[in-house]
Amino acid sequence: MKNQNFPAILLSLCCLVFFCGIYTAAVWAVAQVAPNQGKGKIIFYGGNSQQYGFANIGQAFTVDKYFWSRPSAVNYNAAGSGGSNKGAGNPEYLLQVQARIDTFLLHNPAVKRDQIPTELVTASGSGLDPHLSPGAAHIQVERIAKIRGIPKERLNTLLHKYTHRPWFGVFGIETVNVLELNIALDQMK
Repeated sequence: MKNQNFPAILLSLCCLVFFCGIYTAAVWAVAQVAPNQGKGKIIFYGGNSQQYGFANIGQAFTVDKYFWSRPSAVNYNAAGSGGSNKGAGNPEYLLQVQARIDTFLLHNPAVKRDQIPTELVTASGSGLDPHLSPGAAHIQVERIAKIRGIPKERLNTLLHKYTHRPWFGVFGIETVNVLELNIALDQMK
């Protein structure tokens, strides 16, 4: 037993030095060559170049003239990211999802209940997801077109333009960043 103590202590010290020092420094160094030095993608909007938000953190959009984002269990607070931790059968969770469905149907009367994408009524695991699938954004086009007086074809073209494709056509899925899409929507004439 005594001859195992020294290797265990040595391994612990090596891991401590590697993971607390070398690995951390390597990740920081890689972040420095990334866009924005690893601070995320910052969106500037308007003529005065004021920071509008972070494209990699979800934002609350609930006004009818905008594309709605995915609900957040943490109210889009990046300091406390996380899901609701309630199971799919939890009565409180089911009431919350039902309220979101009712609200969505009230604001989108042309949509049937079974057409609502799950992501529009359930929060992501982090509660900060800034993306929707193109289908979840497309289902909102009719509401926005009616309120803004913009033809649906123009909105569909805008949606197609802001749809991010998988890397190299293989890695990932198609997504739409809701903040970028809503800024572009405001800039339409």
